[in-house]
Amino acid sequence: MGGCLPGIPARHAFQPRQEIDSATTYGAAAGVLGGGIRCAGRLMGLLSRFRTHRVRSRDASVDVSEKDGVRSLHLGSDTIQSSMRVDDPVELVLSYTRSMMAFLLFHPDPRDVVMIGLGGGSLAKFAYHRLPRARVRVVENSAQVIGVARSMFAVPADDARFEVVLDDGASYVRALPVGCDVLMVDAYDGEAQVEDLASEGFYTDACAALSRDGVLVVNLWSSDSRYDAYLQRIERAFGGQVVCLPAERRGNVAVFAFRHRPLLTRWDQLDARARTLETALGLEFRRFVERIREMNPHTDNRLIV
Repeated sequence: MGGCLPGIPARHAFQPRQEIDSATTYGAAAGVLGGGIRCAGRLMGLLSRFRTHRVRSRDASVDVSEKDGVRSLHLGSDTIQSSMRVDDPVELVLSYTRSMMAFLLFHPDPRDVVMIGLGGGSLAKFAYHRLPRARVRVVENSAQVIGVARSMFAVPADDARFEVVLDDGASYVRALPVGCDVLMVDAYDGEAQVEDLASEGFYTDACAALSRDGVLVVNLWSSDSRYDAYLQRIERAFGGQVVCLPAERRGNVAVFAFRHRPLLTRWDQLDARARTLETALGLEFRRFVERIREMNPHTDNRLIV
């Protein structure tokens, strides 16, 4: 493959930048505490120091912090749910969000993308701005999160290609007609995976909602005690046609589940597509291929799915 992919304007090659990441506390991300140390009182005090905005509801608070030009979203805890570089709102700051976009290695020209969980809208903004042939629908069950995302994280207004829906994610997926090309699920609250969005029934509904070549993309925490159980549920719902990609920063794992075996599984094909995507979108797709090879069954010639 050469040149740019259909509908994707050329960008620059991936340039690594110092970053914070999800599944870390605010203090660790800000360089105040390291090594995964969590001290709720002290770190929430640090969050208070850098907090710029708070919205409270009966269930939880939605906090926004900002430091060194990076604005972050927190849902009821000091854990970073989403981050945005203020001078480049579309950039994917967190490595796990970039890893989730590796679905493009297998489905490079999606037309219908559904996302469960808005957060600060990082994935939604990237897909909307960088995949101009895709229709993007985002389902979020918190009106407070939607309000903060739109007012403080540059999430665009609804139009013909973009829509944010206030709804329960599991119910929405269950009612989806067949034909979704990509279904992305990033469904952690302040502490853990939302169980209704991690059940075997939910993953079965997700598989049924996909187009023939569709792919489910799920963000999991490898440190979660239920990680293996969640992964096995996905494997059962998709007949074992699953590929895992660990994020560059330890903790998050992007899981790709295919309704049918992907067409491209040879390493030379994946490498060629990775080079094209990296030029077009500025993400580290060649590194994604390397990490997929490290973590998944394969031969010298191809990925086994």
